[in-house]
Order: sequence, then C-alpha cells, then structure tokens
Amino acid sequence: MTIEAYSPTHKAGFVNIVGNPNVGKSTLMNLFMKERISITSFKAQTTRHRIMGIINEEDVQIVFSDTPGVLKPNYKLQEDMLAFSVSALSDADVLLYVTDVIEKPQKNSDFVEKVQKMDVPVLVLINKIDLSNQTNLESLVEEWHQVLPEAEIFPISAKAKFNIDNVLGRIKELLPASPPYFGKDQWTDKPARFFVTEIIREKILLYYDKEIPYSVEVVVEEFKESKDHIHISAVIYAERESQKGILIGHQGIALKKVSTEARRTLEKFFDKRIYLRTYVKVDKDWRNNSQRLQAFGYDQKG
Repeated sequence: MTIEAYSPTHKAGFVNIVGNPNVGKSTLMNLFMKERISITSFKAQTTRHRIMGIINEEDVQIVFSDTPGVLKPNYKLQEDMLAFSVSALSDADVLLYVTDVIEKPQKNSDFVEKVQKMDVPVLVLINKIDLSNQTNLESLVEEWHQVLPEAEIFPISAKAKFNIDNVLGRIKELLPASPPYFGKDQWTDKPARFFVTEIIREKILLYYDKEIPYSVEVVVEEFKESKDHIHISAVIYAERESQKGILIGHQGIALKKVSTEARRTLEKFFDKRIYLRTYVKVDKDWRNNSQRLQAFGYDQKG
C-alpha cells in the first residue's frame, strides 16, 4: 500500500521511552507491544541499545523506542549507551519519562533539565505504585509537577498492568497526523540476529553475578534459517581470561546452562526448532575500545 492510500487523518509518530536504570522501561515497552521485544532483568543496565517496536493499527502507527537507562558513564560503552538515551530527546513526537516511587526527581538532574527544554508532549510515568501508598504517591506527583510543570503525570504499575491502556490511549491522542514511517507489517527496526544476541545476553544477566554480565558482548556468526529450524552460532566475548573461565564453568556446565535456556527462549521467539552453538572468546577491554564498540553497533560517531 502506498503512502497516498492512507487517510489524511492517519496518525504516526515516534514515542521514545527514557529514564534511569531499573525503573521498568523495557517491561513497559513489552506491555505496549504485547510482544517480548526488549530483554528484562532485575539488574541495572540491561538495555544497551535503542530498540524500536512498532504498533500498527488501521489509522495509527506508533514507533516506540526503548533506550538504555540514564547514568554517569564510567567507560566508553556507557558513554555510547548514554548517547542513545540523549538522541531519543531529539526526534521524539511524544516522550515517555519513566520513573518509579523509589527515586526522586533530583536523580540525574542534568538529564531532567534536557527534558524540561523539550517542546513536545512529555508524559511522566511513575511506575511501581504497588510499592507505595496514596499519601506518598500524591506527594511524589506534586514533586514531579514542580520539576516538569508542562508534563502529564500517570501513576502506573507495569507489573500489575495498571493504567497502561490509559497511557496508550493518550499517546494515540497526542500523535501528529502523518502517513506511516514504516511498512504496516513491520514490528521492529532490528534484524533477527539482534534478538538472538539479546536473548543470550539476558541469560548471562540472569545466571552470572558481579561484573561478568557487564563485561560481555554477544555476536552471531552464523544464522541459517529454513522452514522449520534455525542453525545459530554465537560468540560470547569477555574482557579477560578469568571471565572466560567463569563463563564456561567447570566442565562447561555454566555455558551449557546459558545455551540451553537461550535455545528454549529462542524457540518460543521464532516458533522454530533452534540449533544453537555458543563459544567464549577474549576481546581485551572491548568496552573502552571505540573500534570494537563500533563493530558491535554502539559507537554512533563511527
């Protein structure tokens, strides 16, 4: 269908989700999409990339964008992650600033100041309201009104799916009239290989402690798809030999567990039989290497 075929009342726009780590941005994205598109875990810095999810209806196209949590960078990778979040402020038609009942508006005030200067609709979503009470919530809402007086504030619970439909309805009202930006059958901007790397990385976040999950990157070296199955070969890069040993584990048990769990999730994701092989290699200090970060898809200046 061509762009000219769409009604002049058709709405479309970019709805970018930003906020600090661990406030529920990726869970919220998945709820909007009714699909598992962003990986989630209880650990901060789970999301590293800017990931688009596209909702298509007859007269509406919403292009959601999940972004890494805003933080003070300690190494080059985190600088590039922050750049993804900042870039989401420049091309949003509607901005969703996600916070929760635990953090205060003063956290990462430099980023909030950038949000204050935006001239597009901003919705502040206060997540995890099931962890608060009415008095404290009302006080927090007032604090956010003081910081972002032009923003609309929605208390939500992503866990309980509370108020999510109301937020989605308001987003549709705020979108500008526009033809769709993507084909109506497209649901993300990422290729299949990207979701393989993310699902493997999710299992690493779940099964390893301390610095290990933050020191690894996953690269798909082979992705051969047929009608009924997919053959995948993936490399897990660690920064040091000691991390490689931990990832593999005694007699390969740790790596086998990650691979098995990743394969099960991938089979649900692709609805096909998955044959997955994983290897661990060392790429020394890749998190501070601009050339390697560009190769891994992070460095936006590359």
